[in-house]
Amino acid sequence: MIILVLFAFLGGIVTILSPCILPVLPIVLSGSLSGGKEKPLGVMTGFIGGFTFFTLSLTAVVNATGISADTMRIISVLIISGFGLTLLFPKFQAFSERIFSKLASRVTPKTPKEETQNRTPDFIAGVLIGLSLGLVWTPCVGPILASVIALAATSTVTAGAVILTVSYATGTVIPLLAITYGGRTFLTNHPSLVRRSASVQKVFGVLMIVTAIAIATNQDRKFQTYVLDTFPAYGTGLTKIEDNAVVQRELENLQKSGGSLKSGLDIPNPFASSAPELIPGGQWFNSEPLTIAGLRGKVVLVDFWTYTCINCIRTLPYIEAWHEKYADKGLVVIGVHTPEFAFEKNPENVAAAIKDFGLTYPVMQDNDYATWNAYNNRYWPAKYFIDKNGKIRWTHFGEGAYDESEERIRTLLRESGATIDTEVENPTYAIRANTPELYLGYGRIENLASPEPLVRDTTSPYSAPDPVPTHFFAYAGTWTVGEERAMPQEGGSLLLHFDAAEVYLVMRPKTEGINGSMRVFLDGQPVSDADAGEDTNDGTVTVTTDRLYKLIKLQTPGQHILKLDFLDDNLELYAFTFG
Repeated sequence: MIILVLFAFLGGIVTILSPCILPVLPIVLSGSLSGGKEKPLGVMTGFIGGFTFFTLSLTAVVNATGISADTMRIISVLIISGFGLTLLFPKFQAFSERIFSKLASRVTPKTPKEETQNRTPDFIAGVLIGLSLGLVWTPCVGPILASVIALAATSTVTAGAVILTVSYATGTVIPLLAITYGGRTFLTNHPSLVRRSASVQKVFGVLMIVTAIAIATNQDRKFQTYVLDTFPAYGTGLTKIEDNAVVQRELENLQKSGGSLKSGLDIPNPFASSAPELIPGGQWFNSEPLTIAGLRGKVVLVDFWTYTCINCIRTLPYIEAWHEKYADKGLVVIGVHTPEFAFEKNPENVAAAIKDFGLTYPVMQDNDYATWNAYNNRYWPAKYFIDKNGKIRWTHFGEGAYDESEERIRTLLRESGATIDTEVENPTYAIRANTPELYLGYGRIENLASPEPLVRDTTSPYSAPDPVPTHFFAYAGTWTVGEERAMPQEGGSLLLHFDAAEVYLVMRPKTEGINGSMRVFLDGQPVSDADAGEDTNDGTVTVTTDRLYKLIKLQTPGQHILKLDFLDDNLELYAFTFG
């Protein structure tokens, strides 16, 4: 349990780097740059309490009171807008301060000294803002919080679930609190802003109201979608901090204590278990109700998603493209919309999201988590690849591996008797690569053509055959191959026979602060500017930080030999991807 608490806390901290934090920032800043020093603490305290309470108990509260989740969200939005109005209109602010002062006098007894320096009204006002934020915020969750939400949705709330949720929320507020106090310090240290403090407050008041309206009308979701379309790499991979063997083992223990969780890796299922049936839990969209039994003979892709999940949103264009491309070949895509929060159960909200994202394949509501539990799922998004006999052949959790996923679909369709063209063409997302992702560390290495035995974690010599087979790569020279990465010595080379238009390589410098470099050759010649990727300049790639580097960008896809010559021993290479 301690491991899960720690990773939930870390998951909360890295949330500050995710697009899902964007709707919260204006409200946190607007609600905290005014008032006393205790107001930010009130906002964060209320946020932790509100997020924990509503995450674990909103369904029960809705059932007990009969007040819909959407109504409660509107109330929260009105509260947030009200605080925005206090920043715009001094009389309204004075009126609200009198109310909170009276409330504070009832809640907290005052000594004469406290009467002159009392900050309690600011703290209470902050708590009210934070409670409202805790209801309207929809985070980008990893497997830990997803498991807790699933347990809460099925009325299995334990002390452990409360601790995990508090830990995640606490991790989230730490960078928010730092930003808030940093903003206050910046404001007070600049006399020109202090003189215009009234105008600054009005600007933040408008920002607070606009943000509240955006949340009420779901424009915040559209804004996040726009951000992701503009910056597709923004926030990717953040939840992978929780995706490791230790966390999976602890989640298994949580399952044994009453949850409906499952350990799952992105690997083939060698036992090909039968796919559970789809259990009704609300409306169907774009289709009449379907069943796994009724789809026998078809290839089925079951995709668990929810419309506020940033990680899910990134995958939807790919899934829609597969539906459009392979539906007439026998593929049936079924989106299983399993809500993270109670307001996502509203069929009108789901229908609006389906329209916004341009989805045309069947989508079913799984409001009671019945299908989620039948599949023992715990991830958003999660894909289950089902063959013509109704067997689950593969699973994939999270983002990425789109080429690999499409090839799985094509394999299952061929098995079902469909004729599939050799070339992969998709105008929606322009897959132009036949070569799959290639990992360079021994933990996931495939398609290594070097004839020497692979030596783990030890510097060893390797050579490249002539020719290198298509879709294979070879080390040449002296290399150290670790579990996740391969590290060449100066003078080493790598040869790759690829079939694609674009080649990308994930790399980082071995020593932080010192650049690594390599020369790029295509078909035996220094790569030309016309064929070079964005990170290849005059035939050289300089590696300054850990990221994906764009090596080759051809006008048309085809088979070519890529050769990389390493000019130093300060590089770590992780994986090739292709486009």
